[in-house]
Amino acid sequence: METIRKELQLQAKTGELDTLLGILEADLDEAGCPVDKQMAIGICAEEIFVNIANYAYEQEEGFAWISETVEDNKISLCFRDSGKPYDPLAREDPDTTLSAEERQIGGLGVFMVKKMSDSVTYEYKEGKNCLAMVFSW
Repeated sequence: METIRKELQLQAKTGELDTLLGILEADLDEAGCPVDKQMAIGICAEEIFVNIANYAYEQEEGFAWISETVEDNKISLCFRDSGKPYDPLAREDPDTTLSAEERQIGGLGVFMVKKMSDSVTYEYKEGKNCLAMVFSW
């Protein structure tokens, strides 16, 4: 299989989520990624994109830039935004032993990303938040 490389620029609006997920699904199908792994990748991509759409830009509009590389049964995704600097990986993982009522609100989505991906990293570089994830199958 040939390497797939794409650079997407989407408005940071939840209405653009279907566009992103459609592109990922088509590329993962072409790469022979198993459906269960595609679902996990889609959940993680949705979590990061929706966080950008809901929190990165406060009241003003902005963009999300997504880099995708698919090769050798692996996908690397990098989500960038020029919103306020925020490292979602710095937050302490939620205590999943507590009941839903006892847990603090928030943080579960990024926790899922950490558990479902092979690796996830964050950096603030050149005025942009950059969250990168790798998944293999």
